[in-house]
Amino acid sequence: MSDPSGDSSAGLPRYALYYAPRAEEALAMAASRWLGRNAETGEARDLVPVSGVSHERLSAIVADPRLYGFHGTLKPPIALIDGATERDFVDAVGSFAATERQIDVPSLALAELQDFLALVPADRCAALQDFSDRCVVEFDEFRRPADDGELARRRAAGLTERQENLLLRWGYPYVLEQGRFHLTLTGRMPDARERGLIRDELRRRFVAFIDRPLAVRDLCVFRQPAPGRPFTLLARFRLGGGRRLATQVWRAA
Repeated sequence: MSDPSGDSSAGLPRYALYYAPRAEEALAMAASRWLGRNAETGEARDLVPVSGVSHERLSAIVADPRLYGFHGTLKPPIALIDGATERDFVDAVGSFAATERQIDVPSLALAELQDFLALVPADRCAALQDFSDRCVVEFDEFRRPADDGELARRRAAGLTERQENLLLRWGYPYVLEQGRFHLTLTGRMPDARERGLIRDELRRRFVAFIDRPLAVRDLCVFRQPAPGRPFTLLARFRLGGGRRLATQVWRAA
C-alpha cells in the first residue's frame, strides 16, 4: 500500500529517539541480563531462568523489548522522508541535544501498563514530559507519513478520537498528553497470575533502581535496518553538548 504522499515506507530503515542508559551503567547491565541483549554493544546472552516459567515462555515475554532494546521512547520510530539522509537526521539530533540539559527523575517505580511491565517515573515529571513532547514535534519534519497498513495496525487496538487525531498528525497515537515515559521490560501478559510472578521477579532484579532517582543524561538515536530486525544504538549525545557516538556509526557516503 502507499502512504498519503504516494510513497511506501515498507522495507525502509526506521529511526527512533530514545533515552537509554550507557552500557557501563548498572541499569543497562541489569536490563541486558533480563532481556538477553544489549542494543549498544550488540552483546547477546542467555536468559537467566525464572522459576515457574519455561525458557520458551520467558523468551516470548521479553521478545518485543529485546527487539527494540532497553529504552524509554522520546520519539517513536519513523522512516525518513525522501531527501533526508541518515546523517541529516543524526546531525539535527546532535544540535538539538546540545541545547538541552540533564533531566533528573526523582524516583522510578515498577508498573503495569496495559498488561506489560515497565519502569516509570513514580510521579509525573514535567521536565521529562516537556522534553519528550519537544522531541516529537521538533523532528517531525523528518518523518515519512504512515502508510495505510501502518494506520490500520494502529487503529486495530481501538483508538479514542484524540488518539486518532494524534495518529494522523504525528504518526503515532500515544504521544504528547496520551503518552507516558516508560522503560519497557516485558511484552503483553494477559494472564494476571503470570504477570504477578514476573512482577515479583523484576522487583528482585531491579530493586537497586526502584524508588531511586534516574538521571536522563543522553539523547540516543536507534536504528532498525529493516522490518523485524533488532534496533541498535546508532548515536548517543550527551544533553548539553559533547558528542559521543556509538561504535556502530554511519559512514559518510
